[in-house]
Amino acid sequence: SHNTRIVTHLTQGGQTDHVKACGGTVGAILTCPLEVVKTRLQSSHVTFYISEVQLSTVNGASVARMAPPGPLHCLKLILEKEGPRSLFRGLGPNLVGVAPSRAIYFAAYSTAKEKLNGVFEPDSTQVHMVSAGLAGFTAITATNPIWLIKTRLQLDARNRGERRMNAFECMRRVYQTEGWRGFYRGMSASYAGISETVIHFVIYESIKRKLMESKAQASMDQDEDESVKDASDFVGMMLAAATSKTCATSIAYPHEVIRTRLREEGSKYRSFFQTLLTVPKEEGYRALYRGLTTHLVRQIPNTAIMMSTYEMVVYLLQR
Repeated sequence: SHNTRIVTHLTQGGQTDHVKACGGTVGAILTCPLEVVKTRLQSSHVTFYISEVQLSTVNGASVARMAPPGPLHCLKLILEKEGPRSLFRGLGPNLVGVAPSRAIYFAAYSTAKEKLNGVFEPDSTQVHMVSAGLAGFTAITATNPIWLIKTRLQLDARNRGERRMNAFECMRRVYQTEGWRGFYRGMSASYAGISETVIHFVIYESIKRKLMESKAQASMDQDEDESVKDASDFVGMMLAAATSKTCATSIAYPHEVIRTRLREEGSKYRSFFQTLLTVPKEEGYRALYRGLTTHLVRQIPNTAIMMSTYEMVVYLLQR
């Protein structure tokens, strides 16, 4: 009956959400240092990392144009000046945010997909695209304050031995200086980032469909009764996820830099488009891609693991 279907859908959804949240949490802890480095590279304070010797030889205007440190140099500086604990700044908000954010995202995604299957051609690219967009919009609006705090903590550079600001102090500070609106800074850039999710899903789904078709073709040739998911399928899914994520991230990356700039404390950046125009004008177009390598190194294994875990669980629950 319809009710039983809803109940099984909900329990399956609940279980897959737990798995996703679990995969997300492990990923967040392991890749935290990379994220701190990435956020520091994206910020407008990255020029402060250039050694004092170099600074004395250049005037203020050309500082912004100087090549900023690379990821390894940045990592070395954080370890030297702030100690290894700094590489796990913002982990608290990250762990608090990752489970609800993923759960909201995938719940909204499957709800939207179910509704849209009645409007568009079921399981078509349009359905995946619109569902992913709506899910992204919902998750961003619900969890932006958590990510704002995470970014502020990651940018809070303190020398060794200095007392660090914790998440609650950071929240109080944001509220005192900027009010409730302060917690929603950078949200416009996150909305622009929905394009990444959409591109990712579209490429992922089309690669997946191609894999399924070639699999079906192969099994027809061999006259098998039913196609069985084997190890090669999951390797295929992981490769599909990694390929689609790389393309999507590279295309949509500037929104990440803009978002970090908007979330900086006392930021001179006001809106998405103002930042998009100001950064290249002051620092050149390359500044919009700062931290991309670190971001890809962090993101791709994370996504591949998450997507294949998701596919595996869905498959096991449907048996």
